[in-house]
Amino acid sequence: MSKYDLIIRNGNIVTAETIIQGDIAIKDGKIAETSAGQSLKAIAKSEINADGLHIFPGLIDTHVHFNEPGRTEWEGLETGSRSLAGGGVTTFIDMPLNSTPPAINKKNLALKKAAAEKNSLVHARFWGGLVPENINDLKDLFEDGVLGFKAFMSPSGITDFNHVDDVTIFKGMNEIARLGSLLAVHAESTVICDQLAQEKIAEGKTSARDFVESRPIISEIEAVRRIISYAEATGCKLHIVHASSRKVVEVINEAKLRGVDVTVETCPHYLSLTIKDLEQKGGVAKCCPPLREENEVEGLWNAVANGEIDVIASDHSPAPPHMKEIQDGDYFKAWGGISGAQSTLNVMLTEGYVKRALPLEKIVQLTATNPAKLFGLFPNKGTISVGSDADLAIVNLNESFELKREDLFYRHQHSPYVGKTFNGKIITTLINGELVFKNGDFKKRAQETV
Repeated sequence: MSKYDLIIRNGNIVTAETIIQGDIAIKDGKIAETSAGQSLKAIAKSEINADGLHIFPGLIDTHVHFNEPGRTEWEGLETGSRSLAGGGVTTFIDMPLNSTPPAINKKNLALKKAAAEKNSLVHARFWGGLVPENINDLKDLFEDGVLGFKAFMSPSGITDFNHVDDVTIFKGMNEIARLGSLLAVHAESTVICDQLAQEKIAEGKTSARDFVESRPIISEIEAVRRIISYAEATGCKLHIVHASSRKVVEVINEAKLRGVDVTVETCPHYLSLTIKDLEQKGGVAKCCPPLREENEVEGLWNAVANGEIDVIASDHSPAPPHMKEIQDGDYFKAWGGISGAQSTLNVMLTEGYVKRALPLEKIVQLTATNPAKLFGLFPNKGTISVGSDADLAIVNLNESFELKREDLFYRHQHSPYVGKTFNGKIITTLINGELVFKNGDFKKRAQETV
């Protein structure tokens, strides 16, 4: 009689601490046994030979916009979660916007949960929103399982998710601190961005570079300094999303040294794309904050290497192709959001591990272990150890490929990464020990309550 459901043999097992060659035995969706340097003598119902391959903990993408319910024509949980599985991601945390209605109260959150239960291929978790009208709803959202709250310090671009003024965000942070949760913020200065944009547009300056110049790094720095001061005053745990420059990260790390409970995320597109890509690729590479100069990309990589970044997340924010078109050379009008959920691990392996000798252990730390710890999912997720969920990605580091449009699993097959050559191909993704992705094919897993 088989002792285990599955044994993965002879793989290079990667954690945040080490890489060892060995076997992983899985039983009832959990990692039941591992071996180092030797083969497990047990038998299983099935086996995977991972000789020459690397086994990563399934990535946790803490920042996606899957637009369900209400805007599934933009993406949707079915295609969004498939793209994650194809990229080795086994858990995501969905942002409270761009769904309609947004997750700003218990009723709306229930709609998201029901949609994920029905349509998601991978584990789904959720952010709640902080908007001017919902401070009294935060407690209900927290008790219903949101892992944190998200607020915009500048307009979000979504009419049913309002950005917060300073009084609202301060009151909200007081309540979030009382609940013992955390607040994630999109930190750009409304005053700086709006005024510079108005000046540019009035002068007929609407190029890619004009758009980038209207949202300068100092806009992020101003907003980050302000929100950190509120965190110090309220005791609210703070998470800064999508920092586009090491200059922003430096402000955050200065606050950490003062004892402020603050963490910072950056995204693969800020680690691999520049203003030149925005100019050459058009709207498909537009995002907010915008892409920066090449020296800023290198600055962020230095921050990653020095342990100054806590989390890497995709900020997958898709839209139909017509919304990404640059009409009459006006970059201000196109939707700002990168389709990138499928490519996070590929970017980190190619730009980090291959080009900059970033250790694989560091990649696991940034994309799996740190997110799991930050959002209370560790050690069930984010590592490969006995008792952890068997959420795994098996990767061939020796295989390279050019990303083609037809390789994308998104509802709309566009991404600024199309045409790039990546090192490291995701071969297999497992959720609770069940194979959900293998060599481009998907198998729907048994659903769970989320």
